[in-house]
Amino acid sequence: MSYRRVLLMISEEFFRDRLRHLRNERQISAREMSLALGQNESYINKIETGKSSTTISSFLNICEYLAVSPSDFFNENVSNSVSIQEIISYFQRLTPHQAQYMRDLLKDLSMAK
Repeated sequence: MSYRRVLLMISEEFFRDRLRHLRNERQISAREMSLALGQNESYINKIETGKSSTTISSFLNICEYLAVSPSDFFNENVSNSVSIQEIISYFQRLTPHQAQYMRDLLKDLSMAK
C-alpha cells in the first residue's frame, strides 16, 4: 500500500471520528443532523461509517450546522467549540465599554485559578 493511500485512509478516519465526536458533543443524533441538513436520514451515518464521502460544500454546511469553523473541525484540541463560538457571538454584540468590562472580568477569572 502506498504512503499516499495510507495518509488518505488516516485522514478519512480522522474526519469520520471528528464528525462523530462533534455531533455527539452536541447531543445530536445522526438522523436528526442528516434531516436538518436537508439530506436523507442516513446521510451522516454513511459518512461516519465510511460508506459515503462528502463534498466541500456539504462539509461547510456541516461545519455551519455544528457551529464550528472548518479549521476547528480539524483541530482535535478544540473540544468546547460550541461554547467558544457562542461566547464570541455574544461578545461581538457588546458596546466597547461592555467589551472592556468583559475582558477585564475574564482576565480576573483566569488569574483566580
